[in-house]
Amino acid sequence: MYIDVVPNRGSRPAVLLRESFRDGKKVKKRTLANLSHWSEPKIERLRAALKGEQVITSFEITRSLRHGAVAAVLGTVRRLGLDRMIVARRSRSRDLV
Repeated sequence: MYIDVVPNRGSRPAVLLRESFRDGKKVKKRTLANLSHWSEPKIERLRAALKGEQVITSFEITRSLRHGAVAAVLGTVRRLGLDRMIVARRSRSRDLV
């Protein structure tokens, strides 16, 4: 697969994602997607990815859960046996403790 830029007469060039294949002795190309509406940096990142280069994109973490801290507290509660004492319904075993 590769990105092909095809010039248009009066408008912007068409940016196409294509693959080449052999049909007998002829080499043909098939258009997989039209990427003309993509921004230039996005096209360059795809071009780099198709070449096998390491592509690093920036992202923003909007929410993260502290799984490690929760797991540590839960493990301590279970080791001490507090999970058997803390129950939603009333029970004899809970009330005796």
